[in-house]
Amino acid sequence: MTLNHSRAVLLMVVVTLLWSTAGVVTRQLEQARSFEITFWRSFFTVLSLMVILPLFQGRSVIRRAFTGGGSLWLSGVCWSVMFTAFMVALSLTSVANVLVTLPVGPLLTAGVARVFTGHRLPGRTWMAIVVAGLGIAWMYGHQLAMGDARELAGTAIALLVPVAGAINWTVVQRGQSKGQKIDLVPAVLLGAVISSLTTLPLAMPFSASPHDIAWLGLLGLTQLAIPCTLSVVCASVLKAPEISLLALLEVIFGIAWAWLGAGETPGSSVLFGGSLVIGALVVNEWMGLRQRQLH
Repeated sequence: MTLNHSRAVLLMVVVTLLWSTAGVVTRQLEQARSFEITFWRSFFTVLSLMVILPLFQGRSVIRRAFTGGGSLWLSGVCWSVMFTAFMVALSLTSVANVLVTLPVGPLLTAGVARVFTGHRLPGRTWMAIVVAGLGIAWMYGHQLAMGDARELAGTAIALLVPVAGAINWTVVQRGQSKGQKIDLVPAVLLGAVISSLTTLPLAMPFSASPHDIAWLGLLGLTQLAIPCTLSVVCASVLKAPEISLLALLEVIFGIAWAWLGAGETPGSSVLFGGSLVIGALVVNEWMGLRQRQLH
């Protein structure tokens, strides 16, 4: 697929819109809970990717997913953690609580890359990491004060998503610096397979109704398989800072979906703490783009 910049931006907006539907869809389920939700979504993602990926990259993509070496397997494990932790967190806390932890991902990636690849961080990025950390701490502090262990656990599990994402991108960057080519498309498939297999024992005995399975099948196709594939296409045209900023739309769309479609009104602590996290990332990326344009 060949895209110019404007179409890539528009396509990335569509990708974030599709990603953002997970919260509101899970609120429509009747009986499926926690690990069973994760299993069915990952299972249907595997089925969808088994059809979609050969159309994009040929039949060899399935073989490459399982024979790509240690770096690809580590990337696949990171994807599986992201797939699993996200859905488990949604079963414990509000959609807004889960989504506002995601923007810390690019900042965590910068920090992890500094440790493992020696990449130096500008002062603005360190400042953004501090501000984002304060935002997360504010949300945690409010939940501790409320004494809601379930909400606190949900937010903590949600943080595994950006942590796994930071490790994932660092693995890819480090591999590329050593001349390795890690294809993230088969890694997504591998992650969905691992997520399905690890959550299957925890999901049994199944309690999902046909209504639930239909919703989760739709989620596997339209919320993971299709947008993850399209995001790889966008990444070939857009710069990393642009993708980071556009990905923030998932937070806005997701909270709006949950508000309108499930009646979940975000609390003031979530809005304030989330604003600090998102604001830190926006300022950091905007200053980075300005600096690159000047040079």
